Amino acid sequence: MKLHFTRTNGPADEAIDQLIRIADGIHRPEYVREMILAALKAGQEDDDRADLKLMNTTLKEMRFTAKVFGPYRNVRKVTVFGSARTSPDEPVYAMARQFGKKLAEAGYMVITGGGQGIMEAANEGAGPEHSFGVNIRLPFEQKANAVLEGNPRLITYKYFFNRKVAFLKEADAVALFPGGFGTLDEAMETLTLVQTGKRNPMPLVLVDEPGGTYWTTWIRFFQNELRGRGYIGDSDFSLFERVDSVDAAVGRINRFYSRYHSMRYVNGKLVIRLTSPLDKRHLMNLMERFADILTPGGAMVSSGPLPAEQEEPELAHLPRLILDFNRKDFGRFRNLIDEINRF
Repeated sequence: MKLHFTRTNGPADEAIDQLIRIADGIHRPEYVREMILAALKAGQEDDDRADLKLMNTTLKEMRFTAKVFGPYRNVRKVTVFGSARTSPDEPVYAMARQFGKKLAEAGYMVITGGGQGIMEAANEGAGPEHSFGVNIRLPFEQKANAVLEGNPRLITYKYFFNRKVAFLKEADAVALFPGGFGTLDEAMETLTLVQTGKRNPMPLVLVDEPGGTYWTTWIRFFQNELRGRGYIGDSDFSLFERVDSVDAAVGRINRFYSRYHSMRYVNGKLVIRLTSPLDKRHLMNLMERFADILTPGGAMVSSGPLPAEQEEPELAHLPRLILDFNRKDFGRFRNLIDEINRF
């Protein structure tokens, strides 16, 4: 029997509907139905054991990720990356520990890779009650740190790509301390997703010790080689910030959310939720300065929630800024958010 995602499968559709009814308590059954169909279609189309194991494990890991993070959806979280090889006697370790402490005091929770070094320092500073760990099975180096061992918010992944989704999907900000290939991999992936609009904008803070050269060397390479060859533009440098103190790192994150709250697209329009409204003068100023990121003939207007946002009643009280964004220059869009927060 050839299966389709449309309701043209006759008895198969009836069986799936019956299964959903028997299971009871299924949220969003339209999506669950398609997941079941996808599994059945994969079983028909692919007899490779490795392929099916990958699909099976991926679904299980992402389900468990949603289960662990679900109760904390309304708490802002900061993902912290850095080397597992940083020792407790290094200055940058103390910075990461203090950073985690100040984040917890400011009401944030901390997400790390769950291992040693910078990860353990950030979890130690935040404390186990304010920490998540998204660990990875490796034959060396990566085991759960002492802060997270036995913690119900510790997840261990088989696949790096599922772990990467958790790191960024659940984060409201990312802080990067010096590290190796893994840290740089996460830095580049985060930048790529934010630059292309595949991830909503958020603070990306590069943290170095006072006088440190780790991130300045990296930025210099961007300036000389990437921008110098035209591979990136000036506005892309707005997507991240380098700091050399814990207070500055926490301050950058707090500032980003001082008025900006969140965003989503509704029928092609970008809806920015704010914690306080913009007055008419400020709105006119923004329209003039950021006309370049609007579609031809597009506008920028103040509004309340749109009808399509009714499924998020907890955000209904927030004022909106609605614009016809061209979805091209996300560095300039980050500049717009910064200006909104300055008013």
